[in-house]
Amino acid sequence: MRRVWTCSGLRWSEDGPVLVWGGGRTSPLAPGRRVAFGVVDGGVRTCVGARGTACPVRAVVSPRGTGARCEECARLDRAHSVAADTLADDPRPYRVYLAWFGPGMVKVGITRVERGSVRLLEQGAVTFSWLGQGPLMAARRTEELLRAALGVPDRIPYADKRAVRAVLPEAGERVAELRELHGRAGDLEGWPESVGRAPFEPVDHADVFGLAGLPPARAAVRELAAGGAISGELCGVAGPDLHLRTGRGAVVLDTRLMTGWDLTGAGGADGGSGATFPVRELPGADAGVQDGLF
Repeated sequence: MRRVWTCSGLRWSEDGPVLVWGGGRTSPLAPGRRVAFGVVDGGVRTCVGARGTACPVRAVVSPRGTGARCEECARLDRAHSVAADTLADDPRPYRVYLAWFGPGMVKVGITRVERGSVRLLEQGAVTFSWLGQGPLMAARRTEELLRAALGVPDRIPYADKRAVRAVLPEAGERVAELRELHGRAGDLEGWPESVGRAPFEPVDHADVFGLAGLPPARAAVRELAAGGAISGELCGVAGPDLHLRTGRGAVVLDTRLMTGWDLTGAGGADGGSGATFPVRELPGADAGVQDGLF
């Protein structure tokens, strides 16, 4: 009988990315590593619960969602979310940042000081710089001020990030776009007095993500499915995404789709590598590639 594993998702730290499994086991995600797993026949995706507490009814959830939570557990999870503005009395200090994901793709956001740059790694930010630091609600007001004044969003869709990772401009061009926005942000009036401003000190994650020489992704896994599998060589990790080199082209797997499933080891398709999960073609991909991945 094959061993079954439950994936808790991808975790970033200063030491790099790892996949976390039930029981606390981790799998480092080093470039060149072979990634191969499948979903057991007849399996269903169940709710992962909220805030470390298991779903009381083990509700079945959609295979396409990235949250893997039922409606009730999702509500409980957001009840303790900074993004949902439900922690107004949080006494911990926060940083405001500008993050660059591609040409014309810059966002503003906040993260707890104690988390360092982990939030930027989780989002797949290629380059970033801190803007300032202060109490939560003051940091949030600064985020809103900059978003409106600079015309930058607080969210960028992952599909947009994936589409440009293999064709990014050189580091100098990335930094120049970020520097210009950082300078404009510093010249604005209306910053809360409790937010101390930070100098422009860009941090680039291209090497951490393995973006140099990254092959253009032909397709992205749309969802996991019972009886399906994927196998390939890991050539890059950015945010929650694994970029896998398979026998029929590069495929992106959002590891958030793995949570809630019972997974097993799997061999490569056609004796090598491939994917039998449903996929969607990415912009610019050869139309013939997708058929081979189904």
